Amino acid sequence: MPVSALEMPDLPSEVGKVESISYEDVTDGVQSENNVKQKVLVKILTGQFKGEEVELDNMLTSNPAYDIILNPGDRVILHVEAKNTEILSSNDVDFFIADIKRDNALWFFGGLFTVLVMIIGKKKGVFSIVSILATVALIFFMLVPMILNGFCPIASAVLVGILSTVITIYLVAGFNSKSSSAVIGTSLSLIVAGALSLVAIYLAHLSGFAGEESMFLYSTRPDLSFKGILSASMIIAALGALMDTGVSIASAINEIYETDKSLSTRQLFKSGMNVGRDVIGTMSNTLILVYLGSALPLVLLSSNIDLQKFFNLNQVATEISSALIGSIAILACVPLTALISAYLIKHQKKPDKFEMEQIDITE
Repeated sequence: MPVSALEMPDLPSEVGKVESISYEDVTDGVQSENNVKQKVLVKILTGQFKGEEVELDNMLTSNPAYDIILNPGDRVILHVEAKNTEILSSNDVDFFIADIKRDNALWFFGGLFTVLVMIIGKKKGVFSIVSILATVALIFFMLVPMILNGFCPIASAVLVGILSTVITIYLVAGFNSKSSSAVIGTSLSLIVAGALSLVAIYLAHLSGFAGEESMFLYSTRPDLSFKGILSASMIIAALGALMDTGVSIASAINEIYETDKSLSTRQLFKSGMNVGRDVIGTMSNTLILVYLGSALPLVLLSSNIDLQKFFNLNQVATEISSALIGSIAILACVPLTALISAYLIKHQKKPDKFEMEQIDITE
């Protein structure tokens, strides 16, 4: 009796090393095109079949988007599929070349980044690494499960954004009025970004399918709200720039107040707005450049297509909307954080005489 695919054991991918390659011309019977097939001898480096060698086919179609061009010595990721429910040898499984193994390069640059942050940032650098790990954990272990389990993507993204803001700012800047001001200003700006993303999706008739990833996800989870996921992506994309803006303004107002404590709340607010006007230009520019850089192939496509058609493409409209929403959220963050910082820093609790004596003795 044939075994159902659903009954097959789920097997993890394995790592292999390309030992040798031979080439073979193949004619496509449907389109009469000549393709090249690499016959690849791969030595399995991990798992149950470690040390065994298998010969695999790797088709080259002259399309760089899909071709995996291999050379002897390359390490590859092997997709493993079971033929039978009971796996006794490599004859009971099929191996396929999924992709080239690239994570060694990622580990190298990740390690280099970590070392430089800790050397240059010292104690705050360590806190920065912790906050980055916390943010990544929140996205993968909180935001993703919430969306996949049917929670509102927008509310989930705002909640995760606020938690990330709280962890990051308090870790890096400490527990004080300056940090609280930045947290509140950034959180309110995230809510603004969420509301604006809904308006943009409605007015621009954005579908939520701006790339192949969305289509792949739809093929497995058509029940998800893809417009909501698009809105959530806009919120998360703006988060870093909003935190940077909030902390910059709150820190500036705090330094100004420490220099001259006779300044009123109104004067502190004006000083914060002056700083914010300088921040606006650089932060908005940074955000738009990030989107332009990630969408550079789309920008190059504009030279080969009617501009009216180009700007009305769903993917182009999505990228532009994301950049503009993030920039508007930054604009909102400036007065919100300046106002909150001016009030909280001016009215922060001052340590009494007994507390000051304790601090002096400790020092």
